[in-house]
Amino acid sequence: MNGENQQAIQIKITDEVLKGFHANMMSVAHSKEEFVLDFINVYPWQRNGIVGSRVIMTPGHIKRVIAALSENLQKYEKQFGKITEAKAPSEEIGFKTA
Repeated sequence: MNGENQQAIQIKITDEVLKGFHANMMSVAHSKEEFVLDFINVYPWQRNGIVGSRVIMTPGHIKRVIAALSENLQKYEKQFGKITEAKAPSEEIGFKTA
């Protein structure tokens, strides 16, 4: 991109968002127009969970997000070594993709 056309974007973040949310589960649903990602923290010993964040994106944007995650995962594994994929829960806990 030409340097003349670039503009600085000011991004604000609230303290609540800045502290982050631990998610150990994600639910994905989609329609023709959008993808809905719910990031969830499940407490297995209590048999319940909390949706900490819902992110809604267009299909075109979700494809760019997947590419960015894939690229960063490759960079991470190159620097720190191969990641072993976590096993899926062996029991049904009530959350499913739509």
